[in-house]
Amino acid sequence: MFSPHGICLLWEPELIWLHVVSDACIAAAYFSIPFALAILVTKRRDLKFGWVYWAFAIFIMACGLTHVLSIYTLWVPVYGIEGIVKAATAVASVVTAGALWPLLPKILTIPSPFELRQVQAALEEEEIKSRDATLLLQQVRDAQRAMRESVTRLTAIVETAVDGVILFDAQDRILLFNPACERLFGYGADEVMGLNVRMLLPEAGATADGQARQFATAGEATGLRKDGSTFPMDLSVGQARQDGELIFVGIVHDLTARKLTEQKLQQAQKMETVGQLSGGIAHDFNNLLTVIIGNAEHLSEQLKARPDLRRFADDISQSGERGAELTQRLLAFSRRQLLQPQTIDCRSLLESMFKLLKRTLREDIEIKTSSGLGTIQAFADRAQLESAVLNLALNAQDAMPAGGHLTLSTELTTLDDDYRILHPEVASGTYALISITDDGEGMTPEVARRAFEPFFTTKEVGKGSGLGLSMVYGFARQSNGHVTIYSEAGLGTTVRIYLPRADVGPSPAELSDSEDAAPRGYETILIAEDDPFVRSSAIRRVEALGYRVVAAVNGKEALQQLRTDPSIDMLFTDIVMPGGMSGWDLADQARRIRPSLPVLFTSGYALETLVEQGHAHAQAIVLTKPYRKVELAQRLRDAFAAATVTS
Repeated sequence: MFSPHGICLLWEPELIWLHVVSDACIAAAYFSIPFALAILVTKRRDLKFGWVYWAFAIFIMACGLTHVLSIYTLWVPVYGIEGIVKAATAVASVVTAGALWPLLPKILTIPSPFELRQVQAALEEEEIKSRDATLLLQQVRDAQRAMRESVTRLTAIVETAVDGVILFDAQDRILLFNPACERLFGYGADEVMGLNVRMLLPEAGATADGQARQFATAGEATGLRKDGSTFPMDLSVGQARQDGELIFVGIVHDLTARKLTEQKLQQAQKMETVGQLSGGIAHDFNNLLTVIIGNAEHLSEQLKARPDLRRFADDISQSGERGAELTQRLLAFSRRQLLQPQTIDCRSLLESMFKLLKRTLREDIEIKTSSGLGTIQAFADRAQLESAVLNLALNAQDAMPAGGHLTLSTELTTLDDDYRILHPEVASGTYALISITDDGEGMTPEVARRAFEPFFTTKEVGKGSGLGLSMVYGFARQSNGHVTIYSEAGLGTTVRIYLPRADVGPSPAELSDSEDAAPRGYETILIAEDDPFVRSSAIRRVEALGYRVVAAVNGKEALQQLRTDPSIDMLFTDIVMPGGMSGWDLADQARRIRPSLPVLFTSGYALETLVEQGHAHAQAIVLTKPYRKVELAQRLRDAFAAATVTS
């Protein structure tokens, strides 16, 4: 039988307990290590080579068990079990050692704490660089955003500027063409980009080297539109450098309205000068006529016994009276006559004039009167107003040698600030309007411009003094009113007398004439108007209502615009235009291209007059010149509504 291991130690207590305590401590330590490794492996799932830890734990556990058996074999000789445990420990140790050596190169690649600190420092440095790069990138983004906002603001200023802005380079090639330039010159921006700026300036051909900037540095110039027409403008050109290249910025201001105002002022000054001259002559001539007529009457009384000689005295007296009538008209033109203004009911005045004209005019003249809504009262001299209406009616009769229609109408109307731009001598406000319309021969534009000048007449010698219209002009101006002529060859003439309205409270027109009362829109309007001043005014007023405008100077150009621009939503055309195509013809051809196209006509004649003369359809929508902004806005919407109902 085997002897316990204590026999070898002679059962010395000191040796026995030395081995027991030592083996117990070693076993306890061995047993604690596997538990610690198990906790580590289970808690740290990210550890590499986790199975090595489990193998090492088994190996340590087996080692601890051998020390426990060493204590047990001091008293019990179970050396077979101890051998088996040691054999198992040997297997575990061999397997662990065999697996550890191949893993050693991989384990060595795991960074050391020093290397980890270096990596951490490098990461911190990279983080700092990343923060700096992010900050720099944010600064760049802020700068780009500020630049975009600056460009957006500059673009908005250029795009919405009332004046035209043209940018061109040292070779005069157009680089920028803002919407105001598109409206002024009639070109789209895409049509002129890269082309020579001289195409917009007819004077460019006169320069020696063809450099547009040399003659367009400042001052007035003439602009050349796409349709070949010209317009006055104030042009100033400045220069700058962009990327080292010289560029030029041209600012174009339309002088059409100012030139029209200057022309009106010159005409008013001329009329004022002629009025002062004629007034002075009439005053002195009246003194002479007083002596002549007085002496002729006295001589006639003294020659009762000599009828042959008395006839000469009567002829002198009658001639003097005719001269007095002429001087009275000169005084009316010069606004030196003595007026007695009073409140006049314009309806009753036209009714009384209707009866008078029925007896005065030829039978082949059909007379008609019409009145607007509300109370129509003027503040003027009744006798002079009746004389003015009679004078205009007689002129209308002369313009209708084969008979015709004469229309007397009255209404309340408002002359707004837009009208005052074209007629600066007129104060804006509400007026009592009396219109005399005939369908006679009409006037040419040259005759209409000079119609109010004293002694100007188109009648044969001896059939007119040329003072009728000038008397009407003088009476209206002296009454703080206004008078206009609208005439078209073949359509006749309308003379409008605007007189101050008697103070009877606000009119319906005044109550509704406001920005809020004017309906607005967003559609595209094609305006066909041959008169450049009227066209410019119409474009400005229609754009102020929110619409986009395309302009044409005649029917042919309007049809071309209609064919090439599908965005056009309405045709707004004058009835009488040059080139052999009237507004009616234009509307007919336009509706062949666009069957449902809304059309708004404009004319100096009322729709009723045009229908009577056979120049319009009763269903047509006509805006009568001159018109107020509210009337224009409402007529535009009426035309759209009518087209919608028709379609």
